[in-house]
Amino acid sequence: MGVPGLLGEFLRARRARLLPDDVGLPEYHERRRVAGLRREELAQLAGVSVSYYTRLEQGQSVNASDAILDAIAGALRLDEHEREHLHQLAAQRPRPQRRPPPERLDPLTREMMRSLESVPALVLGRRTDVLAWNALGHALLAGHLDRTAPERPADRPNLARMLFLDPHTRDLYADWPRKARAVVGNLRQVAGRHPDDALLASLVGELSMKSPEFAALWSDHRVKPCEADEYELRHPLVGALAVAQQILVPARTPEQSVVVVTTADGSGAENAIKLLAMRARD
Repeated sequence: MGVPGLLGEFLRARRARLLPDDVGLPEYHERRRVAGLRREELAQLAGVSVSYYTRLEQGQSVNASDAILDAIAGALRLDEHEREHLHQLAAQRPRPQRRPPPERLDPLTREMMRSLESVPALVLGRRTDVLAWNALGHALLAGHLDRTAPERPADRPNLARMLFLDPHTRDLYADWPRKARAVVGNLRQVAGRHPDDALLASLVGELSMKSPEFAALWSDHRVKPCEADEYELRHPLVGALAVAQQILVPARTPEQSVVVVTTADGSGAENAIKLLAMRARD
């Protein structure tokens, strides 16, 4: 049985974004009382009974087979990340939430960070807590914060919290909505893997209460891991610069990620990073 609530919320959110015309069903232009496909329409597309699909949305169907889940995923037009998320939610059993210990930075990851001194870099935990950053990473992304904060688990900055609640971080991204969607999509995937993580639940609750934008994105159930993307930054010291943010996964701590920021060779952004490095050494 999937975790009550999570599986149904995901299925309803994905069903709501589809219309009959999107999936090749006839539409008779009658007034529809719900957004998106009806349960019976989705069940028809997936080749399952309406009662079975209804039980699945209610978290009451035990041991849904991979074949049925794949059929529902196909009917909902899920991408590979959403399909994996669906399988994870359906396979989970209800468990009490627990408070996990603070994440630790592996010594080999710390050594990797030392080798990345010439580019901005930071290490994020699975809940987007900043576990470490080098001088350039701090100067580029959070120069207004205490550089030593990641060394103290109780004071660690959190990227999601910064993005939604810190005006400095919000102003840094020229296309803030795109960055916000990426971070929330990644948190959704993590929440699917760790529904018992009390610290993650607390973070989501805090952001949902304090940021209507986060609450809206979270309710959309978008699932997408952060991998690599390009952003236009508006830095208060060196101005506008185009960067790429790429993710490295440490072998010993695969739920953590090393975010490396690069620039095009010979670009103005590369010169801006060099100028920032000089300032960071002062």
